Amino acid sequence: MQICVDCLDQPSSDGFLASEFHWAEAIKPATGQQEAEVGTEPGRGPRNSEMERPQCLLLLFSLLSYPSAHAGALRSQIVGGQEAKPHSRPYMAALKVSDRFNCGGFLVAPDWVMTAAHCMGDISVILGAHNYHIPEASQQMFAVESYHPHPEYGERYVPYNDILLLKLSHKANLNKYVQVIPLPKSSSDIPADTKCIVSGWGYIDQEVATDKLFEINTTAMSRRKCLLFHPELSDGMVCAGSYHKLSDVNYGDSGGPLVCNGVAQGIVSYGFQFPPSVYTRIAHYLPWIRKTMGQ
Repeated sequence: MQICVDCLDQPSSDGFLASEFHWAEAIKPATGQQEAEVGTEPGRGPRNSEMERPQCLLLLFSLLSYPSAHAGALRSQIVGGQEAKPHSRPYMAALKVSDRFNCGGFLVAPDWVMTAAHCMGDISVILGAHNYHIPEASQQMFAVESYHPHPEYGERYVPYNDILLLKLSHKANLNKYVQVIPLPKSSSDIPADTKCIVSGWGYIDQEVATDKLFEINTTAMSRRKCLLFHPELSDGMVCAGSYHKLSDVNYGDSGGPLVCNGVAQGIVSYGFQFPPSVYTRIAHYLPWIRKTMGQ
């Protein structure tokens, strides 16, 4: 299947983007027997036989070849990226969900961690980690005092309102290893082509997992273009990734932050077998965040 990626930027004589219809048809969500691959989420029950829920990305993955139209299954691995400089992302939180390290998060206040709602489960938090399997002196461990998923979180093929706030049992000791990351100050969209970073603990290829923090570079995509790949896109979502780099896509831990210009703009939510991936758009939820955190 041959797809034009450059024609998205070329308007036709009638003012519409060239091949826009063909893009939308090629990537619309699979239905019936070709429905996207799904699975059980952290802290949730088994699959629903009538309408299976998507396996939200614990980790996103790198595409090695462009798939056919209905091969877009949700996956749970990343491939690619590079090891982060130890403790260069001091806002990162490793989340142990039901005795497994399978989600990330980030510190947004001394006693609050933000992550994805599909990571919901029995969670404990480690801050200040580079390798979470080694007892580093920089690490601080926390129980969760209370869980605050968005009240309208739900799944209709993909997760919507995929945001969760964790109130920690006590305040973190802020230092060079553990720091808060700022949130957006307004509800504006991220400008298209903004350079961003995603960090997480996960697979470095399809077989080998790492205990060390990895990171990758990615680029914010305009809402107009993203809708061609993800017609389900809501105001609470944002896309990042480049369809020009199908063999070098950037991914991170589910629940981890999409960081652009030093600000946490998104939360890793889900993706298919090709870029762009979808993130919860934090700016959309600022009123709820402030109310929940009592700010």
